[in-house]
Amino acid sequence: MLNILLVDDHPSVMEGTKLMLEKEGDMDVSIVMPGASVLEVIRMREYDVMLFDLNMPEISGLDLTKQVLAEKPDAKILIYTGFDIAPYFNTLIQLGAIGFVPKTAAQKDLVTAIRCAHRNESVIPVSLLRELRRDAVQVGAESGAKSESLSLKELDIVREIARGRSNKEIAEKLFISQRSLEYTLTQIFQKLNVKSRVEAVTKARQVGMLLDSDFVS
Repeated sequence: MLNILLVDDHPSVMEGTKLMLEKEGDMDVSIVMPGASVLEVIRMREYDVMLFDLNMPEISGLDLTKQVLAEKPDAKILIYTGFDIAPYFNTLIQLGAIGFVPKTAAQKDLVTAIRCAHRNESVIPVSLLRELRRDAVQVGAESGAKSESLSLKELDIVREIARGRSNKEIAEKLFISQRSLEYTLTQIFQKLNVKSRVEAVTKARQVGMLLDSDFVS
């Protein structure tokens, strides 16, 4: 019997997914709202695979993944979302998520993804693999804004701003001139449709490009 943990803030989605998976006969699905203590739940029981929604009001799937893997490094976590996952791919892979499953997936595809994850096999939708061939990360899909792209260099700059570093410190750390940094910041502001460094990191946080841990206390 595979023990599955599903964390989502939509009761109807959780109940529907639970019903769908338990039809397999060898899957037992526990559902937990994000407001509950997920860490307490996983301390009381071992789960073979965990499915986390990406966007939840109490805690994002990004931060929940980080917290759970800090407690249980071998946990197999699939991100189960209805949103475009491309903007979060690098961060989630760095955190240790084993893969991604769209909420639009057919029953057989969701079941296959879970079984693959249980075998410690990565799960990435073909559509995402094709998108990752590009050297840019899409942002803006979550907010409904027109999708723009940030290069990896631009993302590094936004993360350094979130960590409280000045333009001079960022330029020195990334080995670029301050003039080049200022030019790149202008491009970032235009792509994110913001007017300041503070607005840039706020927008990046809203669309999931930054974790809470990327910010100074």
